[in-house]
Formats: sequence, C-alpha cells, structure tokens
Amino acid sequence: MAELTGARWRKSTRSGDNGGNCVEVADNLPGLVAVRDSKDPNGPALTFAPADWLRFVGAAKR
Repeated sequence: MAELTGARWRKSTRSGDNGGNCVEVADNLPGLVAVRDSKDPNGPALTFAPADWLRFVGAAKR
C-alpha cells in the first residue's frame, strides 16, 4: 500500500453516527482515488482511476 502513503482519508458528510459502518475516501493522491472500510483503516483499500470513481459516484447519485 505504499502508493497510499500521504492519503488524506475522509468520510462522507452524509455519514452519521452509525457505529462506524462507513467507507472513507482519499482523493488527494495523483492519479488515483482510494476507498477503505472505516472500521479497518489498516486493512485493504480499493483504488480507482479518478474518471472511474467519478462515473461510479455519478451512477450512485442517480
């Protein structure tokens, strides 16, 4: 996970106090967007090309 060094993780502003059942996103890294489970910050992360992430978020909003 060396490419995620320096990632600034954030939760959605829509995430409430739901017992930690959230995902976190880091979109400050050049050329990729990373997503992880907030309950397991040292666990695996999924990575996406920025354009793919934008398509996913757009589809989820629709």
